[in-house]
Amino acid sequence: MAIRTTETMVTFSRPFTLAALDGPQPAGTYRLVVEEEQIPGLSFVAFRRVAILLHVPADSVPGGTRQVISVLPDELAEAVAADAA
Repeated sequence: MAIRTTETMVTFSRPFTLAALDGPQPAGTYRLVVEEEQIPGLSFVAFRRVAILLHVPADSVPGGTRQVISVLPDELAEAVAADAA
């Protein structure tokens, strides 16, 4: 089964919270990785999302610790929309 990974950056101009995080995260640009797997048995190529991973903290110090948090797509979309408002 084919796996596709897309990496983007998401920028928050204000602190934000997500259920998977222990507390508010500072404003900044965060690395976002979306993993999708190919749906087998179709007459065309299609993928389904299996994970959205947010890398925390935004500005990592070389050699510092980093967490990778699995986030829900709707919750992430709400956080981004709230930040834009």
